[in-house]
Formats: sequence, C-alpha cells, structure tokens
Amino acid sequence: MIKTVTSDLATLKNKSGKPAKVLVTGATGYIGGRLIRELLAHDYKVRVLVRDPRRITDYPWQKNVEVVVGDATDPTVLAQALEGIDLAYYLLHALMVDKNFELMERELAEVFGKVAKEKNVTRIIYLGGMISNDFELSPHMSAREETGEILRGSGVPTIELRAGVVIGSGSASFEMLRHLTERLPFMVTPKWLLNKIQPIAIRDVLRYLVGAATLDKKLNKDFDIGGPDIFTYLEMMQVYAQVAGLRKRIIIPLPVLTPRLASGWVGLVTPVPVTLAKRLVASLKHDVVARDNSIRDLIPEAVGGMTDFKSAVGLALTRVKDLEVETRWSNASFPGTPSEPLPTDPSWAGGSLYVDHREFVSTDSVGEVWGRVEAIGGKNGYSTATWAWELRGLMDLVVGGVGLRRGRRDPKTLMEGEALDFWRVEKIERQHLLRLRAEMKMPGLAWLEFEVSELGDGKTLLVQKAYYHPHGLAGHAYWWLVSFMHGIVFPSMAKKLSGGKSRKPVTS
Repeated sequence: MIKTVTSDLATLKNKSGKPAKVLVTGATGYIGGRLIRELLAHDYKVRVLVRDPRRITDYPWQKNVEVVVGDATDPTVLAQALEGIDLAYYLLHALMVDKNFELMERELAEVFGKVAKEKNVTRIIYLGGMISNDFELSPHMSAREETGEILRGSGVPTIELRAGVVIGSGSASFEMLRHLTERLPFMVTPKWLLNKIQPIAIRDVLRYLVGAATLDKKLNKDFDIGGPDIFTYLEMMQVYAQVAGLRKRIIIPLPVLTPRLASGWVGLVTPVPVTLAKRLVASLKHDVVARDNSIRDLIPEAVGGMTDFKSAVGLALTRVKDLEVETRWSNASFPGTPSEPLPTDPSWAGGSLYVDHREFVSTDSVGEVWGRVEAIGGKNGYSTATWAWELRGLMDLVVGGVGLRRGRRDPKTLMEGEALDFWRVEKIERQHLLRLRAEMKMPGLAWLEFEVSELGDGKTLLVQKAYYHPHGLAGHAYWWLVSFMHGIVFPSMAKKLSGGKSRKPVTS
C-alpha cells in the first residue's frame, strides 16, 4: 500500500473479505479530491459521482476510479451510483447557493438517504460543521445540522464528523485567514475575532474520514473533530503572521461590525466570494470548540500525535510556495453554474449570440504561443490593459461576484474544471485549445476561447474568440456598454499572446 497520512489505519472489508466498494460524492471539491487518494491507497474500489466528467480529467486518480455522471438530486442517477456500494461518503454542500440553500440541503440529504437505504448501503460518512448548542444557529449551520439528522434517520448507520476551521493549502478557511492576515497589517474587525476556535489540519480530517469506515457497523452518531489547539481567531491571525514571517498585526475588534458588513469586507479582501464569506463568518459568530473528544478513543492518532495549528499553517504555506496545492475550495463547481454547451456547438439553441473574433499569425512556435496562452490570469495577468481587468474584477466583487482574487493554482499549467480568477476552465487540449467559461456576475453567459494551430512554413495561428449570450434587454445593453473596452483589450491581448500580426478583421 502507498504510504499516506492514513496508511496505518485499517481497511473496511466486504462480505467476501475484499476491500469495500466506496462511493465518493463531491469528488471535485476540496475534501473529496484528497480523500480519494487516501481511499485508493487502502485498495478500496472507488466510484465517484460527478456532474461533468471533464472536471476530473487532470486529477492523478482519475484512471483509477469508476465514474457515474449525473446530478445528486436525481434518484435514478443516485440508484446507479449507489448500486453495489458498501460505504458512501456524503460531501455535498450548497455553500455557494444564494437562495433556498436550506431547502436544497434538505432535499439532497433526503433523497440520498432514501436511495442508500434501498441499495443496502452499510454506512454513510458525512462531513458536517461543528456547532454550538448554547446559541441560535445561523441558517447555514442549521442546515448542516439538519443534514446530519436526516442521514442518521435514513435507516443507514451514519457517522457525522463535525469540523470547524479546516487548515490546509487551498481550503476556504485557510485562504480567508491567509489573505486577511497578509493584506491587512492594520484592521478594524468584528468582535467574533475574540471567539474561541478549535482548528483542525486537513491531514487530520482525512484521517478521521478514513478511520470512520471501520468503526462499529451499527454506530449511528455525530462526533466533533478538532485539532490540539484552541485559539481566538485574532490569535490565529497573529500565529499565521509569525509563521509567514510577517510583522505582528494591529487588530482592533469592534462590536458595531455586523456579520453582513464583515462578510462583504471578507469578500473584498480575500478570494472568498461574498456568498461563501457569509456562511464562513456566520459559523464563527460563536465559539467553535469540540463538545468532547470521544472520537480520539475510537480512531487512533497518527504517530507523533495530531498536527498543531502552527505546523498546519507551515505545511500549508510550504504547499503554496512549492506549487503543490492538490485541491482548492474553488475547484468545486458553483451550484447553478451554467453547464450548457458552447453556443457554437450544433446542439445550441440559445438565441442571440455576440462574438468578438481575432486571428493573429506568428513566427513563434506552437509551444511558445501555447505557453503564453496557458499562463494567462492570476499574478501573470492578461498580457495587456491590467487596469481594465482589475476594474472588471472590482466591479464583480462589488456586486457579490468572485472577482479576480481566486487567482491560479499554478503559474504555468491549468487543469480542466478548475477556477481561474473569475473564469472556470471548461476545456483544455494541450498545445491547441483553451476555453474559459465566465463566472462573473452579468446578465448573460460568456466564454473566452483560444485556439493555437500550426500553419506550416514556421508560422503559428492564434484564434481568439469571446462569446456572449445575452439574457433579456439588460444582456444586450451590457454587451454594447462593454464592447468599447473589448476594442481596447482583446486586439492587444491576442497580439501579445501570439507574438504576431493580425490576419483578418474583427467580426461580431
């Protein structure tokens, strides 16, 4: 067995004595993508349920799992996904849904529990959120608690692991902590920074998730999981600053900053969009400390004990520095994100379509042009008019979008399905095609596409297209308002990416 952070733990066996068959939902999310690696190392037969199989193309475990394509809200799809499964990991959350997310969480859990029971699944493991019984819960945390209750009441023995702040490279909680601390040496903050928090390292979360598989098969219970340290959020920021080599932060907590104001402030300063920031901030309004640590009596700690907060931050920063961030919170698709085909595909019947089309011919090689194309975004920028891209990112942040703060996972390479600033990498064919789908707030759907091809005689063609499908009158007005900016940005961007000269006039 490959050595991992859980390699010393036992493996669940099925009735025939072989490693169990496991379903992982949320496979493209921050936790799911890392959990699969651990499960495969234990020789589990892993099946994943994904809405778009292209999203897992670049994961190293992709060829070692069985894939079922479909939506977890569809009982027929779930029946296929859960057929013959011994153990199911429930890692589904509606964190990015603005409206009716409580209803969505409830319906997801109800249909999953019902189908799991029908398919004779022997255990469900659910990663929920740590709650306080002493205060009224936020809608988000209330929904997480209800999800656990529904799954435990499904008739399938369910282990619910309740975690607070998860510290690891790429986690939403870590990115919020990291960017707040790094970007604001002086800050006036809400009073919840003085609440007690028990953070936990991602490697310890994975250990509990894997270890829970072999607990008593009749156990139907929730457990709090936390690390060895308890801090205030303010103390966590100061420890982060120390580990990162920053000066001590000047932080003044004030009672007048409401969670609404605080989440808007977090959305502006960090890569975490306002919708998600609201959920994270609301979960920190009260102490987030384990009620008990009984889980430690059932699942043994790793050799050397649990990972303390300071070490967890150091490990995460090393991963970020060495470009080894395996998964990020933004890898998960936003519920409600359009999944239609590109408007130029034969199946498209979406009505009006605007196209900005540029073609440039270069004497640079295909590899050189492609290298510049694949490196766009993040700290690398977009080759031209940096102020225009930053302005568009700021506009998106102001209206509750993600802006440019998600950046890039890696400065040179992209993975299909991952986030890139306010884009999603919809399709990538190395050395040939890159298609980005816009996730910024706008009255329509938009794509940006680059196609690189060899012309012969030492010449390379770059075709750059921006597609926009407007929604209603506002959508058409939006295109005409921004089209003058396209005339400034797009020709220059295509020219610098190609390193060549324009071959044909713009069409739109």
